[in-house]
Amino acid sequence: MLTYEEGIARIDRFLAAHLNGAAELADRIHAHPELGEQEFETSRLLAERLREGGFQVEAPTCGLPTAFQGVARHGSGPVVALLTEMDALPEIGHACGHNLHGVMSVLAGLALKECLPDLEGQIRVVGTPAEETNGAKVSMAAAGIFDDCDLALMIHCNAGESFVDYRSLAMDSLEFTFTGKPAHAAGSPWEGLNALNGVQLLFHGVDMLRQHVRPEARMHGIISAGGVAPNIVPETAQARFYFRAPWRPYLNQLMEKVYDCARGAALATGTQVTWRNNEASFDDMLPNPTAENLIGGILVDLGVSLVPGPGPMGSTDVGNVSYRCPALQPELAITPERMSLHTREFEAALLLPEAHRMLGVGAQALARTCLKVFLDPELRASLRRDFEAQKNKMPR
Repeated sequence: MLTYEEGIARIDRFLAAHLNGAAELADRIHAHPELGEQEFETSRLLAERLREGGFQVEAPTCGLPTAFQGVARHGSGPVVALLTEMDALPEIGHACGHNLHGVMSVLAGLALKECLPDLEGQIRVVGTPAEETNGAKVSMAAAGIFDDCDLALMIHCNAGESFVDYRSLAMDSLEFTFTGKPAHAAGSPWEGLNALNGVQLLFHGVDMLRQHVRPEARMHGIISAGGVAPNIVPETAQARFYFRAPWRPYLNQLMEKVYDCARGAALATGTQVTWRNNEASFDDMLPNPTAENLIGGILVDLGVSLVPGPGPMGSTDVGNVSYRCPALQPELAITPERMSLHTREFEAALLLPEAHRMLGVGAQALARTCLKVFLDPELRASLRRDFEAQKNKMPR
């Protein structure tokens, strides 16, 4: 059986030989950004790199044109999944770092495969499209592709500071449509039923609901359609909202109150209301202290300074994975400068030498973490205990 020290040596040799090529690939993806569910060239390049490294690749997969699964296995045993993000943002390209940390997961999988002849188990590198929009990990998790994993993980790029205890908010994205009756707004307004009034009253209802929800909840929306002309009583009006909370069970309760606000707004204005999820629903990120302590120690050994996480930061589809198996998403600073993600400044930082260096550090951390999972059955049991405990302790 391979020892951890022997495995590290193999991983590090591979990374030393292939880091420059990985950096070039990350820069190539950076130069040709593709939006969510349109990452055809990015997906092809990453899948091709896995095939060249000896992985069996299924592309597309899970009914998603740009998703893929690369698998390398030796016998039966533990399963680790490395999540690979690919999509860019409108107008500002790869300003969230997916070009870099997506390649990081692929590079880690290829490096870890160097150990596989002397390990029992499976490495699964999963291409997960559209994190910025519809969140492909939601449907992929629902399809069960992570259910047999001992650990699913990725590293996300950050700026200025690194931490392992990443947290996110569960989120539901809703579009409400109110339907009324048109009329001349000056000549005979009494003959109309104003759909926009229904939307306005919904906003008032949500605003009044804020007093009676937990302080961690977030509710924010826009009027996406409010009528066509001032002299026509609006027949149709729409609003889009994001509703968020740190725990999925609590968010489900909150949504029932929101639906009552919508029903009440329709009743008060004589209109009809329907609603739908216009984007996939994201779950919160379940903590896994065992996994966080494991990769935290490895990052410190690699010279990374860690700080405590700031608490829930937006929403991500990695949360849905964390409800199906032990999961982990540390934030790794690819630049020492403090700056916001989703900015042109951060997009430019991804091309700097320090970002390329941290691509290698992150790949080392991911591969070493997976190696530990392969080698230590008690560690795997502890990961599973944390997973089950966190699912059962969330506020209801």
